[in-house]
Amino acid sequence: MDKRIAELTCAHLADACLRAGLPVRCAPAGTRALVPGTRLAGPVRPARHAGSVDVFLEALTLAAPGEVLVVDNAGRLDESCVGDLVALEARAAGLAGLLIWGLHRDSADLRAIGLPVFSLGSLPTGPLAARERAADALSAARVGEWTATTADYLVADEDGALLLPADRLPELLELAEAIRDTERRQAELIHQGRPLREQVGFDAFLAARAAEPALTFREHLRRVGGAIEE
Repeated sequence: MDKRIAELTCAHLADACLRAGLPVRCAPAGTRALVPGTRLAGPVRPARHAGSVDVFLEALTLAAPGEVLVVDNAGRLDESCVGDLVALEARAAGLAGLLIWGLHRDSADLRAIGLPVFSLGSLPTGPLAARERAADALSAARVGEWTATTADYLVADEDGALLLPADRLPELLELAEAIRDTERRQAELIHQGRPLREQVGFDAFLAARAAEPALTFREHLRRVGGAIEE
């Protein structure tokens, strides 16, 4: 994982998207790592599941080391779609990990394999039936309301997972680092006894809002350099 990304959280990067005027493309709430504390980051390698493992094997044939296999199983909760063999194959191909919009199984084996896996949870049963494969099964994967392609970069941590446009990544990293550093300074000042309300001039905001009712706290924060809302 890139050192700069390893030192940022998904929250920092989500705030960076807001500041850059980009949509914040989060995986559905409840998307979590199999092993708590796991982090995952890398370019997206999409695969849309249709009840058969062949789509994953084909995606891995196309994949480059360091990519993240993003699996679209339509968020189904009645079957799992990834188990130990797919994880082993992904590890052998040098992938950084897997993000599943759906469920996994073989949890004990997956933990032993050690490849980061994020999903909506686990279920013992595998695919219930083969379905018609989509024409874009290897070029686009849905993750909740969002579509992930090879033009995206995925980051995941204990808060969930986030899709970022790969061509905007340098800009987003710079913004996220600035937000992180500001928040760290604010937190340190709180520890030193200077409340956040004082740091952000909250009394001044209330006075300004009384004179200018349309003024938002977010606008005030931008004026004073605060970072707590984006």
